[in-house]
Amino acid sequence: MYHVGMIPLPLIAQARLRIRDRVHRTPLVRSHALSERFGVPVWLKLEFLQKTGSFKPRGAFNKMLSLSPSDRARGVVAVSGGNHAQAVAFVGTQLGIATTVCMPETTPRNYLDATRGYGAEVVLLPDIRSAFAEAERRRDAGRVMVHPFDDPLLAAGQGTIGLEILNDLPEASHIYVSIGGGGLIAGIASAVKAVKPEATVVGVETHGADAMAKSLAAGELVELPAITSIARTLGAPKVSRFTFDAVKELVSGVEVVDDATTVAELVFLLERCKYLVEPSAACVLAAALRHRDRFKAGDQVVLLLCGGNVALDDLCGWRQRFGQ
Repeated sequence: MYHVGMIPLPLIAQARLRIRDRVHRTPLVRSHALSERFGVPVWLKLEFLQKTGSFKPRGAFNKMLSLSPSDRARGVVAVSGGNHAQAVAFVGTQLGIATTVCMPETTPRNYLDATRGYGAEVVLLPDIRSAFAEAERRRDAGRVMVHPFDDPLLAAGQGTIGLEILNDLPEASHIYVSIGGGGLIAGIASAVKAVKPEATVVGVETHGADAMAKSLAAGELVELPAITSIARTLGAPKVSRFTFDAVKELVSGVEVVDDATTVAELVFLLERCKYLVEPSAACVLAAALRHRDRFKAGDQVVLLLCGGNVALDDLCGWRQRFGQ
């Protein structure tokens, strides 16, 4: 039975067929170091190895491949603090679609350089709220909006990750997924709950980028006045009704962790597992560690490492700031 906010499984299966020759099928690997630390098998879904360094091309390809020829000719506009920008730019180049991306002026240089390098026109605005407003203005002027999360087609593309996880590990019992605007977890939770209803999906945010947790607590959509977390790719100031409903219905809970703990686990993943990921990915490890005492024999824990676009200067700055 489908729930409010749930993306139908056939839509996700259709997305998998549509994008399968366009994206990587990323590995799911067991971590010995983390399994010893947790006392149960812990698996890492290496989505930071996806094209452009994050999960985002899955949804962007599904959305943009679904456009009619006339819509493709109009070009697309997107708003992003980083990973969605790169994905839309990359997909636009692959499909011959003109792309414009509105980005905050505070966006790290590596994200700006990559987005321009993939072929997009970048428009810089004072903050993410202004970037959304400009993208909406350009949509109203004729461009097609490729929203970073508020779109079932986009979320269905992200949901293909859930199908891959259960294909590779049918025994998966707990899956930890980070939340920005909520499109990723809406897609994954829809896929997982359709195929294996007894599996648990847990959402993760960081303090200062926790619009979903605040909205759930309030029972209504809450807009953050500013994004203060270092996890910039989780920096949606407000989730959508679609993603809010999906998380409320399908997700077992949303954990909010602090930046310092996130950086500590980012360093652990680098030094012990040899994976360099973003704070938006490392935060799922910080959250899962809170639940370590809840896991029991037979559980199989999956951590989605959703992105790896980290600038060296940022990494050094975080270590200095948080004493890691």
